[in-house]
Amino acid sequence: MRFGYTILYVPDVPAAVAFYEAAFGLHCRFLHESGMYAELETGMTALAFAHESMATANGLTIDNATPTKLAPPMEIAFVTDAPDAAYAHAVKHGASVIRPMEEKPWGQRVGHVRDLNGIVVEICSPMGG
Repeated sequence: MRFGYTILYVPDVPAAVAFYEAAFGLHCRFLHESGMYAELETGMTALAFAHESMATANGLTIDNATPTKLAPPMEIAFVTDAPDAAYAHAVKHGASVIRPMEEKPWGQRVGHVRDLNGIVVEICSPMGG
């Protein structure tokens, strides 16, 4: 078993891709011509977006993420050697501040933002780094 990708159900897949490219410097490796599914290159594991209607088509019942609701009970974490700069870049490009960068007791730098759909994104340094 290996972890292949995470799929986030969003109301506008191209908008989510554009946001993640601008705010986090990721690159789209696939966007279906329908605009209903996309994958971003993130290293070993892809971050994917699917239109909310695809959840229903897959037999799933979801509570759509929005910036005005409580955040979903999960977060995405991006690890970088320059977390403070990455955090500032994300906020400059539209990410909403939840918690500013801080040094954790175990030595890791961590901060949290929300994306355009209200999903929590952690920006952090590598563990032990």
